[in-house]
Amino acid sequence: MAEQYPILKGAEPFYFEGNRTGILISHGFTGTAQSMRPIAEAYASTGYTVCLPRLKGHGTHYEDMESTSRGDWMASVEEGYQWLKKRCDRIAVTGLSMGGTLILYLAEKHREIEAVIPINAAIDLEKMGAGKDLSNTRYLDAIGSDIKNPAVSELAYEKTPVKSLMELVSLTDEVRAELSRISCPALIFVSEEDHVVPPDNAEVIYEGISSEEKKIVTLQNSYHVATLDFDQTLIIEESLAFIEKVCSQTLHE
Repeated sequence: MAEQYPILKGAEPFYFEGNRTGILISHGFTGTAQSMRPIAEAYASTGYTVCLPRLKGHGTHYEDMESTSRGDWMASVEEGYQWLKKRCDRIAVTGLSMGGTLILYLAEKHREIEAVIPINAAIDLEKMGAGKDLSNTRYLDAIGSDIKNPAVSELAYEKTPVKSLMELVSLTDEVRAELSRISCPALIFVSEEDHVVPPDNAEVIYEGISSEEKKIVTLQNSYHVATLDFDQTLIIEESLAFIEKVCSQTLHE
C-alpha cells in the first residue's frame, strides 16, 4: 500500500558518497532518520559512504506505519544495502532499537558484511508480546523520545499501532532464531537504563552470535535513544574506531 502522508520535516533519509567503505544505518520502530542523523553525518565527515534509509511507513503518520509489515522494513534496509554494494568494497552496519534488529537481519543474510554495531537493539521482546491480548486496542501510547537529556527530543510517532508492535515482535523472533549465522566482528552498545528495550537484550545478542571478536559497551548516561543522548559522542568515537580497525584488517588480508 502506498504511503498516504507526506514525509515529516527532519525525517528524510540521508545518503553520502565517500570512499569505498560503506556504512548502512537504520533508525528504529516508530522513529525516523532524525535519531541517527548525527551518527550518519559524523561517519560521512570521516569520508565513509553512508546510507541512512527511511523505513517504509515511518516518518509520515502512524496510519502509514499500521499498513506496513516487517517485510517492508526488511526491504527498506535491503534496498539501502544494495545501494552501498554498488559503491563500496566493504560494508559495516549499525542501527538503533528495531534498526539494530534489522542490521542483525542483514548480517545474517549477507555474510560478507564486515562489522555489525547494534545500539539498544531489540531481539527478545517477550514482555511486549503481551500486546497480543490487546485484541480491542488499535493504538498504544508513544514509545519515542526515551532520552535522559531534557534538552533533546526524538522525532517519532505520537501513537504506536498494535498491529505494528506485533510485527516487531515477530521480527525479533525471526532474527533471534538465526543469530548464530553472524560471525563478523560485533560492537554492541547498551544503555544501563532503557525504558523501551530491556538492557538484557544485549546479552542475548552477545551470546547468540558466533563472532570471535565481540564486545559490549555499556552507556551509563543515556536512555533508549542513546544516539541523541549524552553518550552520543562516545558512540561515534567508539564505533568509528571499531570500523576503522575492522575494515583496515580486511583491506590488508
